[in-house]
Amino acid sequence: MINVLIVDDSLTTREFLKHIIDSDPQLQVAGEAKNGKEAVRIAETAKLDVILMDIQMPGMNGYEATRAIMEKCPVPIIIHSTLVAPEQTENIFKSMRVGAVAISQKPPGLGHPESKILVDKLLRTVKLMSEVKVVRLLRQKSASQKSHSIHKKNLLTHKPATSIIAIGSSTGGPPILQSILSNLNQKFTIPIVIVQHIANGFLEGMVDWLSKTTHLTLTIPKTGDRIKDGHVYFAPEDHHIDITPSRTFQIRKINAHENFKRPISHLFSSIAKIYKKYAVGVLLTGMGNDGAIGLKEMKEQSAMTLVQDKESSVVFGMPGEAIKIKAETFILSPTDITSFLNKVSQ
Repeated sequence: MINVLIVDDSLTTREFLKHIIDSDPQLQVAGEAKNGKEAVRIAETAKLDVILMDIQMPGMNGYEATRAIMEKCPVPIIIHSTLVAPEQTENIFKSMRVGAVAISQKPPGLGHPESKILVDKLLRTVKLMSEVKVVRLLRQKSASQKSHSIHKKNLLTHKPATSIIAIGSSTGGPPILQSILSNLNQKFTIPIVIVQHIANGFLEGMVDWLSKTTHLTLTIPKTGDRIKDGHVYFAPEDHHIDITPSRTFQIRKINAHENFKRPISHLFSSIAKIYKKYAVGVLLTGMGNDGAIGLKEMKEQSAMTLVQDKESSVVFGMPGEAIKIKAETFILSPTDITSFLNKVSQ
């Protein structure tokens, strides 16, 4: 049985979430808290497998509570939030920076046309995130200062001609993206295209948050937009992104009936066809196997392919699947991925 703590300042929301959790035989509500302070107290004493954390609460908010819990008694934390303006989502992504593992949109009430879809997605997220192994925030910081690179010596001899960089990430990805983008050098000009799996409605907020810590221009492209140096492009939610031979974007809505929605692999495949060996593919932390096949296609075209190492990944699913099919050229820590990208841009 998976024990869930519900944290929300709204009694109505807590009752609705309790109804949702109790509807699944694999889950049970282990406690409720109406603010961050109560959440920290319960987390310190109760046996919890996952926490549903509201972000906007009086007193100690969700970000502050997440930070305290990850420092004292780490538990997988899912930030659940209603859609807000992009500039108001900073605390959501700050929470991920200090250890929250996922974002989930609060399901609307019964009767809403999207209620069942969002409820099912929330239940699936709770089950999946309960399996994530988290560590204390202070240990994470210490670990991030060490390099866990494999074949690092060989990496130092490589400086391939690079015209574009493609990055795919999922669970745990936003903080890694922030770390990479914020540490690219001032003269970095290679265009970057990113697919980040994220709950619908939160992409613009993530891009806004990331843009505050990098000198590069971040944007969500439209069909026909031309790729520009020094720009970072994010695939729109629920869309495939292709690169045309004329180096423009082709954006296409993912068919809701597609059995396997793998937008990261789709991007990598497109990059492989157009740029061949003049590209770098990067696959970061994430659950599932999206990206593995596409990264293999890039490698087969002699592109450089990098995957995040297990030690620094929140979930080693996507990188691990890529390694299984030998899609990687190097397995690297985020720090070494950043160093490599800076080197090829010189």
